[in-house]
Amino acid sequence: MKNIKLFFLGFITTILTTSFMSTSLLAKDDNKTNESRLESLAKFSKALGIIEQYYVDDLMINEIVKKSIEGLLTNLDAHSAYLDEKSFKDFKAQTEGEFGGLGITIGMRDGAVTVIAPIEDTPADKAGLKSGDIILKIDDKSTIGMTLDEAVSLMRGEPKTKTIITVVRKGENKPLTFDITRDIIKVDSVYSRMIEGEDILYVRVTNFDKNVAEKTQEAFKKHKDIKGIILDIRNNPGGLLGQAVELTDLFINEGVIVSQKGRNPKDNQEYKATKGVISDASMVVLVNGGSASASEIVSGALQDLKRAIVVGENTFGKGSVQQIIPISDTEAIRMTIARYYLPSGRTIQALGVTPDITVYSGEVPHNENEFSVKEIDLKKHLEGELVKVANNETVKIQTNANATKQSTKKETISREDLFKDLQLKSAVDIIKVLNITAGQQKE
Repeated sequence: MKNIKLFFLGFITTILTTSFMSTSLLAKDDNKTNESRLESLAKFSKALGIIEQYYVDDLMINEIVKKSIEGLLTNLDAHSAYLDEKSFKDFKAQTEGEFGGLGITIGMRDGAVTVIAPIEDTPADKAGLKSGDIILKIDDKSTIGMTLDEAVSLMRGEPKTKTIITVVRKGENKPLTFDITRDIIKVDSVYSRMIEGEDILYVRVTNFDKNVAEKTQEAFKKHKDIKGIILDIRNNPGGLLGQAVELTDLFINEGVIVSQKGRNPKDNQEYKATKGVISDASMVVLVNGGSASASEIVSGALQDLKRAIVVGENTFGKGSVQQIIPISDTEAIRMTIARYYLPSGRTIQALGVTPDITVYSGEVPHNENEFSVKEIDLKKHLEGELVKVANNETVKIQTNANATKQSTKKETISREDLFKDLQLKSAVDIIKVLNITAGQQKE
């Protein structure tokens, strides 16, 4: 007991000394504020001592301090958190583009652990988890009162091991259960395809890791002569702020992309366009409820700056900036340091980005009568009209009977693919209209 008392006397002295050192630097603080700070620190130290001495389980002081930090950050807001050695390592691995687990991004919504978005082509995505699902249980553990980092820790694990995720989904009468096998998650953050039969480049960004801007530029180097761009950031949970700024910067040549404002003057920053436009083609950005954070910066900025038409559904609504601040070689805190604002000055915090044109997900409704007879089906139709001369080469346009796929799905998005995705089909149609309108104006 004597050693405990001596320890706490030293511990309190250290805190008070540190406090005196820090408060001496704050010239603007008055004496009353300084006294209040010291009283609060003394109260905190006393609480730590009582817990160590009387709590039912024997806890070491480092465990008590860790729990104190965790509780403090959790009570600040839904996005601040303490990162222990494992969590800090996982975070760094995720921003590098490879990590282990289910392939799911979660957030807090109304105090519940909620799926922001499954990462494309991962175990969570293949199992059928969707943006907006509320996670009730992870295996046999309830998520009530659970922090985000605790939930992430439970969902991550060794590859080929299984976990059971129980969710509540809007429109379903009872909870849904998903049996998912963990795997190494390798995130291909950017990939591109041409729309078949159109000079439209489709660019899909799945998350904002450190390679997004560079990979997007590579996609445009391969496809230079295009008449339209579709940037798909649906179910993109966000990531690095710098990459969101750089990606937006590729499409505009002037103006403020995003600004952030915090309590500390050094956190007040404006990010402006510097690189210029890599293409001035007509542009559509696809978003939905799983588009969050960095995705909302990109879509909102391109919308405000009149560079793109935003199509889809209202976005998630995360308008705050978090910074990872190491507190040791192996631990850190993730803390909200600022709110960000779009070029027009508006915030998307809890509101999200509202699309210019709202289009809900689903297949394109069509009811083509497969038994209808057309000219091409007649026995003696004028086949000669199907022969065209293009670029001094004779090309025979394919009929329904002899049509074959000329390219793989990896290289193009086919007409059949478009009819399975109403939002994407709408984006293609909008670009066509924009190009027609632009052509008429030039005339």
